Amino acid sequence: MEKELLPEDAQIVVIVLIAIMVLLLMAVALVLFFFFSRKKIIKSELEKANLEISYQKDLLHATIETQEAERKRIAQDLHDAISSKLNVVSLSANVLIEGTLDAQEQEQTLQHILSVTTNTLQSSRRLAHNLLPPILENFGLQAAIEELCDEFTCSKKIKIDQQINYTDSLSKANELHVFRIIQEFLNNSIRHGKAENVILKINDSNTQLNIVYSDNGNGFDTQSIAVNKGIGLKNIESRVEILDGELSYQSEVGKGATFKISTNKQPRP
Repeated sequence: MEKELLPEDAQIVVIVLIAIMVLLLMAVALVLFFFFSRKKIIKSELEKANLEISYQKDLLHATIETQEAERKRIAQDLHDAISSKLNVVSLSANVLIEGTLDAQEQEQTLQHILSVTTNTLQSSRRLAHNLLPPILENFGLQAAIEELCDEFTCSKKIKIDQQINYTDSLSKANELHVFRIIQEFLNNSIRHGKAENVILKINDSNTQLNIVYSDNGNGFDTQSIAVNKGIGLKNIESRVEILDGELSYQSEVGKGATFKISTNKQPRP
């Protein structure tokens, strides 16, 4: 005959069963919590990855647009500054070969050829300087930026307060990117911002290169510029990305603009 459970034993069994049920519910809750948390994390990571891919695509498009704009500018310079002048030299030389000019006309034609040739040489030097400034290759980034600022200042269109502390720590390729960024800043300040004063600060620490550029120009709406960026700003962003740096800017319409760039320096090869 089976032994019946005493009331105390029945209570213990009930308590044990309840405890087991609670533990099972907690286990299920934990599993569901981790499952949905993991799902949320994966979704967040996918969104982050998609944003990164989209950003990289935008940078790639900006780089291509910049390259095409530079090719167009170089082609235009070659046509206007060199090809057309060489055509003039060729025509003048053919006239001399034909022998239909008198002595005075021949002298004038030769002087004209010499003048056009001299101007063409100057144009070719200027074009070469724009492509790769010799001073950057020979004397480094600081000298190149100082010369660039002097060239803009001599135009009497803008005044530049430059505070440059650079220790020749970047590779030549990265120095060129920094030079082009400063060049783009100055061009934008004059062409679009109509600025009269610029402050340029470059500080080279042991681990970082920091650039602060500000002008008193027209400024811009940061919200609209974030949606519809010009090729100049895209060019700057592309170069900052290549430098593995960070770019931030502040501006208001009519109150100028300030740009800040910081990049971790890599060992010079």
